[in-house]
Amino acid sequence: MSNLSLLILPGDGIGPEVMAEVSRIIDWFGAHRGLKFDVSEDLVGGCAYDKHGAPLHDDTMARAQEVDAVLLGAVGGPKYDDLDFSVKPERGLLRLRKEMDLFANLRPAQCFDALADFSSLKKDVVAGLDIMIVRELTSGVYFGEPRGIFEEGNERVGINTQRYTESEIDRVARAAFDLAMKRGRKLCSMEKANVMESGILWREVVTRVGADYPEVELSHMYADAGAMQLTRWPKQFDVIVTDNLFGDLLSDLAAMLTGSLGMLPSASLGAPMANGRPKALYEPVHGSAPDIAGQGKANPIACILSFAMALRYSFDAAGEAERLEQAVNAVLADGLRTADLLGEEGVQPVTTSEMGDAILARLDASD
Repeated sequence: MSNLSLLILPGDGIGPEVMAEVSRIIDWFGAHRGLKFDVSEDLVGGCAYDKHGAPLHDDTMARAQEVDAVLLGAVGGPKYDDLDFSVKPERGLLRLRKEMDLFANLRPAQCFDALADFSSLKKDVVAGLDIMIVRELTSGVYFGEPRGIFEEGNERVGINTQRYTESEIDRVARAAFDLAMKRGRKLCSMEKANVMESGILWREVVTRVGADYPEVELSHMYADAGAMQLTRWPKQFDVIVTDNLFGDLLSDLAAMLTGSLGMLPSASLGAPMANGRPKALYEPVHGSAPDIAGQGKANPIACILSFAMALRYSFDAAGEAERLEQAVNAVLADGLRTADLLGEEGVQPVTTSEMGDAILARLDASD
């Protein structure tokens, strides 16, 4: 059996720090569980611009198309705020998503028992929360044409176009239904069919796809009402499917229900490759946090859990993914906290690398 290929793109800010802990985890699975990875590393974002004058080099893009999975840290920082929009660090990430055709973004919102008191919501509202938001990632208002800032009369006008084809909605809906079949068999589709034609089409196509999944309970909700319900009683949901813009907003909202963006991973999946595995990019939800970069304050858990998602969705190793998730849960139950999770009494502050040490120790104990 050939080794599994993985491209690591640490990126900017805290990206290299959290990715260093993931690399240690990857090495552990190779040494202890027989999961051998061919790992390569490259640049994306601001650091790529510094070296190449572009946020993603063509050679890096070509390599991303060839590997079994890409694992990314974070991109961006104030150093690059004045760059032209076309070469801002975030354009590197958007290029990866677009050219790899990663149309289904999976963003779980899970509240670990040890962190239930850390959420801004009441404990009984978030304790045991485990939902998945499936966000369409390669179309919609972020990519639709026409777009831009234009002169109109004596003033400027900014234009972005919300555009979806039936096939684009169909494929992300099927990804969400397939996921719901493996979970609680309940799917809520969110759009704005009351005021947007794209929302009307979205609801029609999702309903049509739902006829192929009679075991899944399908419901529809306007996205603004969905945001309200996520803060009122999030455990009413299991899988949510929505478009690119609403998915961006709703998944960040759901993320904060759990207490910290530093805890949450994501997966962006595309069509199957020749080996049957989907093209895939895994990344933490948090940003580059340049204000704490290099200080040992970053929480590596979101990036580590992103690797757990890679084990599950790209490498057919769901049992090993669960092993890693349980190690994270155990460390949190022990009271270890990075800087983003301080505030409770009786917890033990740890650095980024110390959190990595603790998770590795838990993995050792499980082996």
